[in-house]
Amino acid sequence: MSDPVIIEVALNGACKKSRNPHAPITPDEIAADALRCMAAGAQSVHNHIEQLELTGPAAADRYLEAWREIHAADPQVLLCPTIARGADIVARNSHVEALAQSSLMRFGPLDPGSVNFAGPGAGPGGAPGTRGAVYSHSYADCAYILDQYERLKLAVSISIFDASFLRATLAYQSAGRLRHGAMVKLYFGGDYNIADGTPGAMTFGFRPTRKALEAYLEMLQGSGLTWLVNVYGGDVTASGLARLALELGGHVRVGLEDYAGERTPSNLELVEEVVELAQQVGRPIATPREAAAMIGVPN
Repeated sequence: MSDPVIIEVALNGACKKSRNPHAPITPDEIAADALRCMAAGAQSVHNHIEQLELTGPAAADRYLEAWREIHAADPQVLLCPTIARGADIVARNSHVEALAQSSLMRFGPLDPGSVNFAGPGAGPGGAPGTRGAVYSHSYADCAYILDQYERLKLAVSISIFDASFLRATLAYQSAGRLRHGAMVKLYFGGDYNIADGTPGAMTFGFRPTRKALEAYLEMLQGSGLTWLVNVYGGDVTASGLARLALELGGHVRVGLEDYAGERTPSNLELVEEVVELAQQVGRPIATPREAAAMIGVPN
């Protein structure tokens, strides 16, 4: 029998209602949207709070306003926050302690490298614009996060923006730094600027093609790591990447944090599209408990 499919839904991120009216912003909206997506098949929920400048217990409290209702519906759901804004990694990850102590969080984010988030076209002659952000995590930052997750017994949700991120991940795995479970999220760059949804391909990493996915899978061979795909600034389903991943034994992340295109879908619609693809490929949808076990998340 084929392995069951893990579906992560990234509910909001930088997507505001001005871009898509379905984007959940408040805790009530986040909880309601998460519950709809879970009922459709999602087992992993990632969201941002609307005030990323909040850190420590204040940020944790804002997450928990939505998470308590989500967790009450299914205590096995995998809830994952994002990194906060802050002067250093201690500030940026200061909300994790309180979230882990609440027992609602068993899964934390790690971005093991640095990347420029900018699309082409805004600069002279169509060059990348100068207003894009540098999303940066040094190896010292990564070590701090992994030490924190080790102490709190959290699994790791690892974003892979290019091959160097995956090489670092495999080095951490080899060194025994991922022993509480890990899921690798393979990000591919879409055809739209994620900041405002305008056309203009993202310049990081690979485009969403078979050869690109196969290059990552060659690197992952023998690692045993659970992997999923998403398209940042595009449509993972319309690109064909979601179906390809399902055919090759992988999993899928969808959601308005990543999606950009001509449509204005809801998170529920995006989850339902992956569920339909899984049915076509002949793979069942995992339960939250099965998803946690596949990733190695501690009970």
